[in-house]
Amino acid sequence: MKEYKMIQTEKNQAEKVMNDMAEEGWEVVTVTFWNYWTVSLLITFFRER
Repeated sequence: MKEYKMIQTEKNQAEKVMNDMAEEGWEVVTVTFWNYWTVSLLITFFRER
C-alpha cells in the first residue's frame, strides 16, 4: 500500500524539504507551482507503507 503526503513550501526551501523527506523514505511524485495568495511550490510525495 502507498502513502501520500503534500507539502507547500517556498522555492528557496524546496530542496531542503525534498532532501529531508527523502531521508524518511519519501519520493517526489510531482512539484506544482502554486500562486494563490503567495508564490509557493506544492510537492507531492509517496512511500510504501
